[in-house]
Amino acid sequence: MKLRDRQILQIALPSIVSNITVPLLGMIDVAIVGHMGSAVYIGAVAVGSMIFNLVYWLFGFLRMGTSGMTAQALGRRDLVEVTRILVRSASLAVGIAAVLIVLQVPLRWLMFWLIGPTEDVAPFAAAYFRIVIWGAPASLALFSLTGWYIGMGNTRIPMFVSIMQNVVNIAASLTLVYGLGLKLEGVALGTVIAQFAGLLMAVGLLVRYYGQLWRYFRDFQLFRGLRTFFTVNRDIFLRTLCLVSVNLYFTSAGARQGAVILSVNTVMLQLYLFFSYFMDGFAYAGEALGGRFYGARNGEAFRDTLRCLFGWMTIVTTAYTLLYIVGGMRIVSLLTDEPQVVSAAREYIWWAWLIPAAGCMAFIWDGIFIGVTATRGMLVSSAVSALLFFAICLMTQHFSSHISRLSLLNHGLWLAQVTYLVMRGVLQTLWYKYRIKIPAPRTTG
Repeated sequence: MKLRDRQILQIALPSIVSNITVPLLGMIDVAIVGHMGSAVYIGAVAVGSMIFNLVYWLFGFLRMGTSGMTAQALGRRDLVEVTRILVRSASLAVGIAAVLIVLQVPLRWLMFWLIGPTEDVAPFAAAYFRIVIWGAPASLALFSLTGWYIGMGNTRIPMFVSIMQNVVNIAASLTLVYGLGLKLEGVALGTVIAQFAGLLMAVGLLVRYYGQLWRYFRDFQLFRGLRTFFTVNRDIFLRTLCLVSVNLYFTSAGARQGAVILSVNTVMLQLYLFFSYFMDGFAYAGEALGGRFYGARNGEAFRDTLRCLFGWMTIVTTAYTLLYIVGGMRIVSLLTDEPQVVSAAREYIWWAWLIPAAGCMAFIWDGIFIGVTATRGMLVSSAVSALLFFAICLMTQHFSSHISRLSLLNHGLWLAQVTYLVMRGVLQTLWYKYRIKIPAPRTTG
């Protein structure tokens, strides 16, 4: 195995493990409340988890913006900037978290209006929200730390933090719920405890392995380069809004077609989620290595990394495509035993076969674009693709209403989703070809 492939796998594999463990935090909460004797507890945790997933997703720029700029600074061997980026990003994270806590009441009203929980679930979801919102400083600060670690090429620490968070969450939630009888409040407190435990571990490992970097920190230069920092994060934030709008519309459009179609779409989206766990790992490798070689002005190493990433992309995409063609319905049957859902899924399962090939390029380009901080290209490709998504949805809705075929409406929804994924990759390819230039090596003398 060549050196570049080993470098990619050293970053990608721990990231894949981290990606797999992240959803367990929510699953653990659901599993515990599922044995409390009332369905409203499950609904409350589902609504609460959805709120925080959506809110935190919008602030994902704290991770993505931090990783690319850190990798470039490391490539330039600018250790002063490396430390400055971490402090700047973490400070912003804590500031945003403070605003969320102060504005928690209007935020809760807004999210309840968007999601629309039933009257029996809403009070319990509100109780869950009021507790978990206090974990915002830890969650958002971890975004910054995780992005910084990825930029430094160290994905092992985020992996260890993710695993430890799940262990703490299980222990704390079980103790609070069954030991102290706190029920839903115990689950929420367990989540907050796990979040702060993860932050403490991440900071502790930062001091342990990177403490020597603090001698490079210059507090009076903290705001140097702030304009670039906010420009990069603004583009990522707006790009995330495009992704959120597409995902929300996809879910709501499926819901309007009835419970069965909503369930089919939800289950099939899990297949995309499984694929993303692996591809995100290689995207992180693109962020770290691409950004480092870009910052070092090493065009040969940058292009070699890109070739290797696309090689791994081809392997993973082919494997997942074959898996879904051969065993897609078996996976659906594992995720649900509802006969109507399984039966209806057979009509749409072939869309899942297209998901890996449709979305693979966007994952790799996202990693590269974050690494070289070409965030405007990410924004433009996502915005144009989102517009195309909504155009296809509207056209399909028009035609299906004229011929009275509900199945056509959902096929159109999947056509829009697959086209959206493909176009992101295509537009980013064009952006890279015509807009991104690798800086020439610095000359001396």
